[in-house]
Amino acid sequence: MRTNTRNALNFSGGPGALPESVLAQVQSSIIEVPETGLSILGISHRSAWFESIVRETENNIRALLGLSEDYHVLFLQGGATQQFSMVPMSMLRGKRQAAEYLDTGYWSRKVISEAMREGPVRVVWSGESCGYRHLPREDELSFSADAPYIHYVSNETVEGLQFHRILGRDDVPRVCDMSSDFLSKPCEADKFSLIYAHAQKNIGPAGVTIVLVRDSIVQSAPQNLPAFLDYRRHVDAHSNFNTPPVFAIYVVLLVTRWLLNDIGGVENMARINRGKAELLYGIIDDSDEFYRGWGEARDRSAMNVSFNLPNADLERAFFTEAKAAGFSGLEGHRAIGGVRASVYNALSLTAVETLADFMRDFQHRSRR
Repeated sequence: MRTNTRNALNFSGGPGALPESVLAQVQSSIIEVPETGLSILGISHRSAWFESIVRETENNIRALLGLSEDYHVLFLQGGATQQFSMVPMSMLRGKRQAAEYLDTGYWSRKVISEAMREGPVRVVWSGESCGYRHLPREDELSFSADAPYIHYVSNETVEGLQFHRILGRDDVPRVCDMSSDFLSKPCEADKFSLIYAHAQKNIGPAGVTIVLVRDSIVQSAPQNLPAFLDYRRHVDAHSNFNTPPVFAIYVVLLVTRWLLNDIGGVENMARINRGKAELLYGIIDDSDEFYRGWGEARDRSAMNVSFNLPNADLERAFFTEAKAAGFSGLEGHRAIGGVRASVYNALSLTAVETLADFMRDFQHRSRR
């Protein structure tokens, strides 16, 4: 497949870029999946072939994360947003003790409001007073042994903040929204009771959400949940309770093969991702405040590099020239504005080097 420069320079916060080798396979599969002779868009979700796809994708995720058989791997719909509700419906409904949530940015605020519909919630820490420019230190946190669970977002895509440690107590179930850094690095999955991640950052196109959930959480959920919102139903149906997003799951399979076979696992992926992020943060730190990082250095995200320029006129010029140079997706989220360079798994080091060169050149020309 011919390299598409525009696609290669896609720094969008989501959906993110996909590996070029995966795009080539997807292109062919639209016409015909080699094993079936059928288009991926017309293969039955009840076919033996699709059952094998689900099974292999699940096994690949288990291999990448070292996941034990105590966990179910589910491929669901509704995005992470549906998990905002499914988690408290399963783990908080009917409980007297408050579930504990961290308010660390744009997406965690949305999670909290949904949880409050199902039961008591205690916000352990909020970054509102600091404008969501840093994450909590250990001495700012106090967790209850009686909480039904603790929930946090591992990487805030809007503000560019990422936890580089695991939070909570080992005797309280941990729930984590890893939508924007899932499979970008090792995550010690066995320390969590439930992990969820929508696909459109690092692992595939929009349409499928991956949920890793301990069997004990599945079995202890209320019995009166709507079928579609009950993890038990999806476990029993092997992610085929209703018509699943066959295409999206197939692409996730291709990405997991790429991670295993081309990258060599999530440890190597993490090393590559750190290199990409450090290159851009180096440009910011050496710019004499021309580029101004949003978050504190110790909480910086390896996935989303958020920053501002000295004024709105310079930011408009930056976007205009970046677009003319072939870059895409650099506009910051509407909640905070500024610039955001998302360097998800599939974005190459070459693309990041190209952006770094552009940033150096733009700074030099703007200060003449």
